[in-house]
Amino acid sequence: MIEFLKILCKLFIFPGFLFLSVYSFLLDFLDRKLYARMQNRVGPPWYQPLADFLKLIGKKTIIPADANAVIFSVMPLVSLAAVTVGFIYLPVLGKEAIFSFSGDFVIVLYLLAIPPLAAFLAGWYSRAVYSTIGATRILTQMFAYEVPLFISVLAPTLIAGTWSITELTGFYAAHPLYIFINLPVAITALISFQCKLERAPFDSPEAETEIVSGALVEYSGRLLAFFKLAHNCELLFVISLFSAIYLPFMTGIIWVDFILYIVKTLFILLLLILMRVTMARIEINNTLNFCWKYLAPVTLGQVILNLLLRGVL
Repeated sequence: MIEFLKILCKLFIFPGFLFLSVYSFLLDFLDRKLYARMQNRVGPPWYQPLADFLKLIGKKTIIPADANAVIFSVMPLVSLAAVTVGFIYLPVLGKEAIFSFSGDFVIVLYLLAIPPLAAFLAGWYSRAVYSTIGATRILTQMFAYEVPLFISVLAPTLIAGTWSITELTGFYAAHPLYIFINLPVAITALISFQCKLERAPFDSPEAETEIVSGALVEYSGRLLAFFKLAHNCELLFVISLFSAIYLPFMTGIIWVDFILYIVKTLFILLLLILMRVTMARIEINNTLNFCWKYLAPVTLGQVILNLLLRGVL
């Protein structure tokens, strides 16, 4: 019974859903605040992300007459559930995740693909012009970054010889110099994650000056609040995955490793903000060309290199 309560505590409180939600609000605040300061603006107060969420929860939810009501209502919850489930396989306290098994990396990658698909279906079944265009751009951009992203995060597993994120983190923590071998795919993964999160310069699916809010233009009230929460949690999910794969530094002391986790996630967020603030939006066709002409060859080259080094190391 005690073990069962401990598992429930880990799932729903720490480092589970509650921690995921609270820390994602904090990262959203830092993202908006630092982005504003770098543009010589004041930015929002610390409580703004939570205030926005509560405000949306209290507003009326409107479902368009032509929309598929079931899909329109379910997709925000599907997106949030996918991110929440995927997060339990990522190490937060040292190298240990809440749950782990030998093939959890495959599950995490599968869950990683669900939020953009949910946003696509939400926009497509909204049956509005702007939402349809935004949904089409989401799917098109997925075709651009999915292959480089998946190869980038899987290339380090070739040297570690495991499909478990926990075991992968432990391997590179024991062999920290091997991290430099995967430096090229670390860079491509960071760019691919930026593209996945639809942040500048890859924010064509949500281009405010072109298609208002993209696929979610018809959303309001609590459904929009859940989509926003899912997006914030997805940001933390992606940053935590990058940290586990490419920055597996730890001491074995739980509270010190948790502080290191916070430092690493904030550092990765800063890199994403710098990329966002220094680059202008590029067209969707240029995103496709960039990912397939430059990112994909680099990741494939890394796979070949890791396969050759696997027998040596």
